[in-house]
Amino acid sequence: MPRTARDVVFVDGVRTPFGKAGPKGLYAETRADDMVVRAIRELMRRNPSLPPERVDEVAIAATTQTGDQGLTIGRSAAVLAGLPKSVPGYAIDRMCAGAMTAVANTGAGISFGSYDVAIAGGVEHMGRHPMGEGIDPNPRFLADKLVDPSALVMGSTAENLHDRFPQITKDRADAYAVRSQQKVAAAYAAGKIQPDLVPTAIRSGEKGWGLATEDEPPRPGTTPADLAKLKTPFRVHGNVTAGNAAGLNDGATACLMVAEDVARELGLTPKMRLIDFSFAGVEPEVMGVGPVPATEELLARNSLTMDDIGLIEINEAFAVQVLAFLEHFKIADDDARVNPWGGAIAFGHPLASSGVRLMNQLARQFEERTDVRYGLTTMCVGMGMGGTVLWENVNWEGAK
Repeated sequence: MPRTARDVVFVDGVRTPFGKAGPKGLYAETRADDMVVRAIRELMRRNPSLPPERVDEVAIAATTQTGDQGLTIGRSAAVLAGLPKSVPGYAIDRMCAGAMTAVANTGAGISFGSYDVAIAGGVEHMGRHPMGEGIDPNPRFLADKLVDPSALVMGSTAENLHDRFPQITKDRADAYAVRSQQKVAAAYAAGKIQPDLVPTAIRSGEKGWGLATEDEPPRPGTTPADLAKLKTPFRVHGNVTAGNAAGLNDGATACLMVAEDVARELGLTPKMRLIDFSFAGVEPEVMGVGPVPATEELLARNSLTMDDIGLIEINEAFAVQVLAFLEHFKIADDDARVNPWGGAIAFGHPLASSGVRLMNQLARQFEERTDVRYGLTTMCVGMGMGGTVLWENVNWEGAK
């Protein structure tokens, strides 16, 4: 029987506050699966007109799928969150783009007609599971010269970008990083970030129980002089520092993807419409350029140019990676369309969870910017990939 594609909408998204990875971080003694369970429960609480049994799938990403991030976390988190046992789930790994891939996959399934409603998200507890924990790279990667040795160290790939684009200096990267911190501080002060945050119980053997209510990583007040003093751990006299890159973080996200007609049926209010998505591969040793071909392919397929895009949420794994993207598309470093409320350099980047953070912020901005029709969420991905999702603002004034 032939199937007809359906419109798919992003109804709602939530996340835990992001914490710093490590023994002193917010979530040092909190399980990864409990973090994503908290996000799923809050998503259901905020949308009471959605019967739990109408959820058709739970897709949760984690980069390091072991320990409390293992056991097919999409299914285990669904059970732990109290969804009916009839609701299936699965796990995804596309490194940093895990949650983005969960959204793309479930959105495609909804459009195809296999699902009506899905929960998609991601979790990463980098304190419990450092990036690369337990991996065993095939020696042929290096022996057969399939990749440069730097491809397996993300910070080194960022230094490679500085080599490829010498006009992107350390000073320019630091200036971008300072603006990210400033924008996050301003967004917090204006109450823009808090609506998406799920207060999350945290435990400390020393301090007892507490509640995480805001992101731990931001450093308001950061100056270029502060960043100029930082070490360059990936290369002597290099350009990449802890100040112009995202940190090591813990956090979880979840969102609700629904067929547009089903959203109307259930009384759910869409925030934005999924138009298309694209993933692309690049040389692993310069993985930061991944968003460029992914975005080019997406725009071409939809007969759009960057001039048609009114808002861009790009993950700030490294400042140089963002600046390379902006330079390619001839966008100014301080273009108001780009990360208006700041990005991962300040918020943090708990790997597989970050894609939905980008979407949460874009959806909130769409509500305020009824003059904007299209927006992008885009990110680079380890091992040489990029992912971009194209969204349409359901509040666009031109559609009325």
